[in-house]
Amino acid sequence: MITASSPDAQVSDEALLVAFALGDGQAARDLSVRLLPRVLAQAYRMLGDQAAAQDVSQEAMMRLWKIAPDWRQGEAQVSTWLYRVVANLCTDHLRKRRPISALDDVAEPADPAPGAVAGLQHKARMQALADGLAALPPRQAQAVSLRHLEGLSNAEIAQIMQISLRSVESLTARGKRALAAAMANRKEELGYQDD
Repeated sequence: MITASSPDAQVSDEALLVAFALGDGQAARDLSVRLLPRVLAQAYRMLGDQAAAQDVSQEAMMRLWKIAPDWRQGEAQVSTWLYRVVANLCTDHLRKRRPISALDDVAEPADPAPGAVAGLQHKARMQALADGLAALPPRQAQAVSLRHLEGLSNAEIAQIMQISLRSVESLTARGKRALAAAMANRKEELGYQDD
């Protein structure tokens, strides 16, 4: 049995998917624990609706399990394939529902560590970021999210979005500039000091 918590080394996503296809249920649980939080975060950032993000994430994971027996090793990374599926499902979802609901309806999870002021400031910053991303064109918002919030490389983003590396660089640069411009007049309100 292959597990992500094996003491030897970190087992690859692909190895876990192949193990699941061969009947290893623990491999599926380990892969879900590893990928689901990132998938859910990506879907939430794209949709701005927790319930819809959960539905999309569940559908994406179901598609992953369905293709597991036919997975062609070495063609793509499991996470890249999964991000692409999530992006497509979110795009389909957004096409079906217009206008996008306000993020004010979604409660932020409470962070027990910081004090009340820090917690409120963090919430305001996250809301400002969500508002800024929502104001961007969808492709820019997706590129900025994948690069700066998910930490993916430009090459991975290009593969997920099915665009050139140059297009990724352009989208992220324009998106960052637009976000900076939108937030420039809110620095003091959000607790940022000019250095």
